Amino acid sequence: MQRLKTRAQFQAVLAGATVARTAHFALHRCALDSSSAQPLFASDDVWLGAMVPKRWARRAVTRNAIKRQIYTVSAAPDVGLPRAAHVVRLRAGFDRKEFVSASSDKLKAAVRAELQQLLARAARTSAPSSS
Repeated sequence: MQRLKTRAQFQAVLAGATVARTAHFALHRCALDSSSAQPLFASDDVWLGAMVPKRWARRAVTRNAIKRQIYTVSAAPDVGLPRAAHVVRLRAGFDRKEFVSASSDKLKAAVRAELQQLLARAARTSAPSSS
């Protein structure tokens, strides 16, 4: 699995379709296009990026913990992301009254469970529908 690094890569993926959503996350996908003169994605692999805006996670500790969970859950062997570029985007904040600590085990478990749900929904939508 490759990680998205440049702004152009993120913009290309965000311009693509949203393939799955949960209460706090959205998964965007873009097909790999090698036909252009300078391709954004050097290899035909699974590409992944994480967007955790400061708007939804004010503390850097929280943003970093959520990004680590995104990359860890996505790298699990049972996650079947297709060969494409993906961005997992935080689209709503976690309630600070419920998750008081910036990086608690309770928050990490909630993030992990929701990410697994998001990736399972994405796998269902990308499953080939051949009869």
